[in-house]
Amino acid sequence: MKAPQRTTIVASITLVFCMAASAFVLRRVDRIRPQATLDDVLYINSPKSLKRASLGYDGLLADIYWTRAVQYFGEQHHSGTGDFRLLAPLLEVTTELDPRLLPAYQFGANFLAPKPPNGAGLPGAALSLMKYGIEHNPDQWRLYYNLGFLYYTEFKDFAKAADVFAQGARLPVTNEFMPILAARMAQHAGEFDTARMLWFTTYQSTKEARIRQNAVEHLLALQVDEDVTRLEQVVEKYHAQTGRFPAGMGDLERAGFIHGTPADPKGRPYKLMPDGRIEVQDPKSIYFITKGLPPGATTPQPPSEAATGSK
Repeated sequence: MKAPQRTTIVASITLVFCMAASAFVLRRVDRIRPQATLDDVLYINSPKSLKRASLGYDGLLADIYWTRAVQYFGEQHHSGTGDFRLLAPLLEVTTELDPRLLPAYQFGANFLAPKPPNGAGLPGAALSLMKYGIEHNPDQWRLYYNLGFLYYTEFKDFAKAADVFAQGARLPVTNEFMPILAARMAQHAGEFDTARMLWFTTYQSTKEARIRQNAVEHLLALQVDEDVTRLEQVVEKYHAQTGRFPAGMGDLERAGFIHGTPADPKGRPYKLMPDGRIEVQDPKSIYFITKGLPPGATTPQPPSEAATGSK
């Protein structure tokens, strides 16, 4: 028998064996609690019981539970119920079964931390998950980046973020931005630049389309927030010099404060309001902005959509 034929036969036998093992493991797991409700069978909060049921296939069972976690988050996110009570236990079981399953930490934290409708609103659970991940994978710079990002975005704890980024920067294999992020966090300076670098690194370090798009949306929002902040500072300078607010952008240009008509990242000119505020033309077209909104408006969020696969 030729070598390619032997390889094909071995691969086929292995595939059939894995499929059979997967089905067997699922039957064993589901028999542990035969009277459970549909939600209840999504997880069994005893990894020891699951390890016994898996008959040594811990990694396979971890993959199954990670798939269930993604599906569960996607279903709850799409339905808009805001009920994510099973998400943290699913991720906990997944990572205890296979502590080296890196996507469960990186993307699981992204499921847990953001406020609804973009996440479960459980930053504390995300923090615990990331610390567990680093404990079992101390050589993975992306986990340090994710933990530092979490401290920065959800807890506004610059000191801890700086420390985590610095730890990640000292690894043999790391990202060139890590020492820069550590320094900027330590100085508590350059907020827009720091946030831009964080989201750029997020975009750069993943291939998952939904996360990359989320990073792009945040980068656009940062540009708007920075533009509005700068323009309102210019308006204040004009007001201080003339004793009145400019009637339009033309007044600012003639006074030498700006050159041309400032526009948002979508190409729409910013609006100068009579009281000196700057607003965007279409607040709903740029997600996550915190500035440039009409009085009383809330930060626009992207429409809910189901999570698809691993992040």
